[in-house]
Amino acid sequence: MPCVLVVEDDPSIRASLMEILAEHGHAVRSTGDGFGALREVAQGSLDAVVLDLGLPDLDGGDALRMIRGISNVPVVVATARDDESEIVKLLNAGADDYLVKPFSGAQLLARLSAVLRRTAVPAAAAGQAPPADPSSLVTVGELTVDPPARSAYLAGRELVLTRREFDLLAFLARHAGTVVSRHRLLAEVWQESYIEDQTIDVHVSALRRKLGERASAPRYLRTVRGVGIKLVAPR
Repeated sequence: MPCVLVVEDDPSIRASLMEILAEHGHAVRSTGDGFGALREVAQGSLDAVVLDLGLPDLDGGDALRMIRGISNVPVVVATARDDESEIVKLLNAGADDYLVKPFSGAQLLARLSAVLRRTAVPAAAAGQAPPADPSSLVTVGELTVDPPARSAYLAGRELVLTRREFDLLAFLARHAGTVVSRHRLLAEVWQESYIEDQTIDVHVSALRRKLGERASAPRYLRTVRGVGIKLVAPR
């Protein structure tokens, strides 16, 4: 039974989220402030955190960075801020996904389910990691992606990526030179049939910055309007 921490200062919203999660088989813990969230995370035994940004004692973004300083627990941010730059900051700060308020219980459950699937550790991987397999490396130009190690390097420099950014980059790298549709990305990277329209764009934009390019001057990530996106070696 996955254990989820709900961090929400509004008692009625917190109770509603807890009820939804409990009804769908989750163990639920809760707190109404940022420092309470840090205490809960420090105790461990959590599978995911749903973090509201409007907390009374800490800015949610600061709380997220503090959580990342002590734990890799998956964090889904619940925010009323739908500005792309703000969302990118949250993803770069370590959020695994986000929900823009108001959202439905079905959306919350779907996002949590997808995050838990992506971050689950297979039983075989619980012990010592196997040696790196050179055949698993994917190289595109100066970009090297190592899916088993969940690491990526550009010209020998390791890229600092969120979980979702790495999933997206690894998928595109495995299909380098092929235009991948948004529908396929939703199904195979997000493992969902529906997300907000801007979600893929936000993650692609974040990847561009980390690859040292802009949409107006792409190098690795090329958008084919109306079709999808592909990863290519720079010309």
